[in-house]
Amino acid sequence: SLLIELTPGPNMAWLAALALSRGRRPALIAVAGVATGLTFLGLLAALGLGALIASSPWLYQTIRSLGFLYLLYLAWETWKPPEAEDEGGFGSFRDGLMTNLLNPKAGLFYLAVLPAFLDPGRGAVMAQTLILVAAYVAVATIIHAGIVIFASTARGALERKGYISVIRKGLALGLVAVALWFLWSSRQP
Repeated sequence: SLLIELTPGPNMAWLAALALSRGRRPALIAVAGVATGLTFLGLLAALGLGALIASSPWLYQTIRSLGFLYLLYLAWETWKPPEAEDEGGFGSFRDGLMTNLLNPKAGLFYLAVLPAFLDPGRGAVMAQTLILVAAYVAVATIIHAGIVIFASTARGALERKGYISVIRKGLALGLVAVALWFLWSSRQP
């Protein structure tokens, strides 16, 4: 889990950009959305719905395409000057949630990696699955919160030097690159 979460991906770039442009609070709310999305995908995989998505080319391609488009939307939101965040942070939460719900690779992780750690001889497989999902989400949340705290801490110094806009645009271009990589790497043969 730690190695997978330390690998650069859409959550990292987007959360860093969000923390730099809007601050710690909206970005931590987005981390909660990401964690909720990962938890939901883990539960779907535990119930067998992830296998259904993986076995349905049409459904997989639809989710994959929507995920690609959503990453482009987040890149655009990162590129343009930040707007005032809604008081409740719903927009940040929603974006964090959607980046994971529209990511078939996150769901396939649960299908491809998680089963290797299940042992029917050690008790209820569903309970084991839920524990592993919780552990994965906890590791992911710690990494994502760390990125947010680091980026939001650096925000003040970067603003004083006038670098925020340049870094935000660089991260937006990075999100476009991640979206293209996502589209390429998630294609099915």
